[in-house]
Amino acid sequence: MTATDSAPGRGTRLPRSARREQLLGAAQEVFVANGYHAAAMDDIAERAGVSKPVLYQHFPSKLDLYLALLDQNAEALERQVREALEKTTDNHDRVYGCVRVYFDFVDDPGGAFRLVFESDLRNEPTVRERVDRALQKSVEAIADTIARDTGLQREDAEMLSCGLAGAAEISARWWLNSADSIPKERAIELVQALAWRGISGYPRLG
Repeated sequence: MTATDSAPGRGTRLPRSARREQLLGAAQEVFVANGYHAAAMDDIAERAGVSKPVLYQHFPSKLDLYLALLDQNAEALERQVREALEKTTDNHDRVYGCVRVYFDFVDDPGGAFRLVFESDLRNEPTVRERVDRALQKSVEAIADTIARDTGLQREDAEMLSCGLAGAAEISARWWLNSADSIPKERAIELVQALAWRGISGYPRLG
């Protein structure tokens, strides 16, 4: 495989990594707009401005392309959760930061959250396993901090983390569908206050 790809008659040559990012961006637009089943590789290639053979050089099938997008967006969510936890030692601010991450994730105009939280392919075992693993990584990121700060058993910390992540995700998705009724910042503050009332009851070590 060459270090660069070109689409016959379409001019632009890109390094392989840059072409891959371009294809993923085009695929996300098509999958978000049409759903997995209605999306066609022809549409994705056309959106990216490449030939279908170039698309298949990078992703042998539509499922491979979809899974790559799932991984990319799930990793981004986990990274943002960890960054929110690591930027402060104030647990009140950490809870706020985690809640904001989920609201920002669903509020992204690219619609990445629909691939992770609302996939029409959840009955496909490979996709379901990928989504579950992705969400678990975010839960584990929060649980790491809870366990370290409270001394709770790992299983207890993960249960609390799951409650926080679940509340943030579901609330953010509800807010997105009701965005005209409540400002985003107010919605984040409400969910943060609810979560903090529970988590703050566990004493911090040291």
